[in-house]
Amino acid sequence: MKKRSFTLLMSALTISATLIGTSPVLAKTDTDTATEETSDKEKTDTKDAEDADSKDKDSSKDDALEDGTYTAEFDTDSGMFHVNEANDGKGTLTVKDGKMTIHVSLASKKIVNLFVGKAEDAQKDGAEVLEPTTDTVTYSDGMSEEVYGFDIPVPAIDEEFDVALIGTKGKWYDHKVSVKNPVKSDDTDAKKDDKENKAADSKADDTDKDAKDSKTGEGKTLADLNLEDGDYTMDVTLTGGSGRATIDSPAAIKVEGDKATATIVWSSPNYDYMLVDGEKYEPVNKEGNSTFEIPVSVFDAEMDVTADTVAMSEPHEIDYTLNFDSTTVKEAEKTAK
Repeated sequence: MKKRSFTLLMSALTISATLIGTSPVLAKTDTDTATEETSDKEKTDTKDAEDADSKDKDSSKDDALEDGTYTAEFDTDSGMFHVNEANDGKGTLTVKDGKMTIHVSLASKKIVNLFVGKAEDAQKDGAEVLEPTTDTVTYSDGMSEEVYGFDIPVPAIDEEFDVALIGTKGKWYDHKVSVKNPVKSDDTDAKKDDKENKAADSKADDTDKDAKDSKTGEGKTLADLNLEDGDYTMDVTLTGGSGRATIDSPAAIKVEGDKATATIVWSSPNYDYMLVDGEKYEPVNKEGNSTFEIPVSVFDAEMDVTADTVAMSEPHEIDYTLNFDSTTVKEAEKTAK
């Protein structure tokens, strides 16, 4: 009996020793597994980060512009500092040896210097301010004007950067600018799109003109004025186009029977014909500013006309309105023979 009890006791001690001896091994195995899993995760995260960084570098490399000349949008944060309207908000971007510079023509000569950076830095000794060029811009109605332009270094496409400016009053101002949507200058698709856009604009202009032509019952007719046959003068206002073209006012008015003919003298020699109610009228002079004799269909209301200018690279028709003020009518002074 005692021998059996001793045997059982020894068996129990053996089992306990086995369990105690294996527990640290099990604990160590769990720890090693967790460590290995953490290490594997860190390796995976590192590899993913490296792959993402490599992808970003490859993308940046793909986005880099090759050397050449582009047309690009130049956006600013100010209505007083912008590309001249004649250039449709765009400038000429030049890329050479990885460096980018955009030339923009501004709205006037009121901005005399630019600086890439902050205004406070522009006023420090040794600051490299940008000097202006004198550019000639031609507006849609053929009028030309000299303005200042600048060659501005571009650090990156589609990213804002600081540009400070100083005007004729001698004070520096901070602004944010960006260059976007560069299009290679010899891109035929871009030229095709531009042509199609112009055609669409022209069609829209025709639609607007038809809408205007549909208006009736406005203004006065020649019969309402009760003017006898003879020569008169009358104030006339011009609207439309870029707003820079003008005509002489008062204009000469000739009344014969039930017709009134106005002599329209433009501020430019570049108009080669006018359209009035579908009829084409040629200039009556060969030298000096373009002069036309056109019929007056209505007084004291807008009268739609179209004038074609050859000042652009291609002839361009511009829609205008004339308004003859009948309250200003006067008999023309007779010239001494």
